[in-house]
Amino acid sequence: MEMHMVKQSKKFVKPSTSTPQTFRHYKIGFTDEFAPVVDVSVVLFFPVNGDDSAKFDAQLEKSLPRTLSRFYPLAGRYVEEIQTVDCNDQGAEFVHAKVNIKLQDFLDSIGNVKLVDDFIPSKTVAAYQVTDPLLSAQVTLFECGGVALGVSIAHKIADASTLSTFLIEWAARSREENEVALTGFNSSSLFPARGLPSLGLGLPPSTTDDVVSKYVTIKISLTDNMISMLKEKLALRGRNETTKWSKGQLASALMLKGFIGVDRALHGYQRECILLQPINVREKFASLIPSDSCGNLWGLLTTECGIAETTEELADNLRDSIKKTINNYSEVHHDTEEGQALVLNSFVQLANIPPMTNVIWLSSWCNFPFYDADFGFGKPIWASCGTLPVKNLAYLMDDVEGNGVEAYVCLDAKDVPHFEEALDMNQSFCSLNSTYFS
Repeated sequence: MEMHMVKQSKKFVKPSTSTPQTFRHYKIGFTDEFAPVVDVSVVLFFPVNGDDSAKFDAQLEKSLPRTLSRFYPLAGRYVEEIQTVDCNDQGAEFVHAKVNIKLQDFLDSIGNVKLVDDFIPSKTVAAYQVTDPLLSAQVTLFECGGVALGVSIAHKIADASTLSTFLIEWAARSREENEVALTGFNSSSLFPARGLPSLGLGLPPSTTDDVVSKYVTIKISLTDNMISMLKEKLALRGRNETTKWSKGQLASALMLKGFIGVDRALHGYQRECILLQPINVREKFASLIPSDSCGNLWGLLTTECGIAETTEELADNLRDSIKKTINNYSEVHHDTEEGQALVLNSFVQLANIPPMTNVIWLSSWCNFPFYDADFGFGKPIWASCGTLPVKNLAYLMDDVEGNGVEAYVCLDAKDVPHFEEALDMNQSFCSLNSTYFS
């Protein structure tokens, strides 16, 4: 499938009401400081019919200023030297684009994963310049109807939960619903800044074609029926309590199995393995951090996988690690010395990982309500995250039905056969869509 996109216009959209001077400077918190220098991005695809696509486009642009008034840091600019957002109302970037294919043809194409980033207006990896917008949105109209909405937020001030909260609020404004109470950006008051460096994640120094061309993104789909089949398969091995595993834990275990298989093939033996997962700390502490709190409200969940090989062993390790971590959070208040240290130490412990360890990153966006973003023209039929050229990294997202999982895995191109062999991609409980980054 050959796709040609034309970006027709770009403008900066400002909040509908000016940000008060008392809110002019937003100091980030230490959970923001650790955030890598990347964007958090998602693309939502809507099956809008006929002339409604142009109305959808216009309605999004009309409702964005009112939304920015409630998310005012997103219309500002980040000043790295003082780790502060200058909430100066310079505006969010808004791009209008058209593409020369039909939405359904795009969705049916086996190569659509590599094209998702074309619907996102800003680069995924870039230095934060004082002139860069912190929020970028692109509305792309397909031939004969259909709309893609790509949205990127600088990770320095927002995580995936904030991105979904913003989209749900923007959708409500587009439907002209009454405003409701919103917690807003509060990570800096919850976890005050400490002047800490961001996480590197092994990101390349640039995103030029010669740097990222060696990477491949693999989309692995696990429907509700496929997950049930996997549980039955594990039950036949004597694991009669398979219901204790969530869909995310089983999907994570499968991705781990693939990554471990790659590492074993490259080194000739199985190294010790550690899985690192961002954990959303909203509603986890004994004291309440509301679910609609904005910023980076996360810690790191570390799971030592040892030399576990089977899916059920890996799933057990994940389940036990998650349960222990959640219990630890539930026993402390976030505003105590113990609560602050719990989050801080989850990042600091990265320095203690032995250099020969197989380190794998996995971020789960499951249960974030991306599929509930109805802007007045129906809900999206596909939501896909933006890609990152980082080896040994995977994202999990809900599928459109809500009970399945779509996993996006980044690998060195030469390692894909090892990953597929480790998962035995011929088995019936998962399907694969493998394409190169563009």
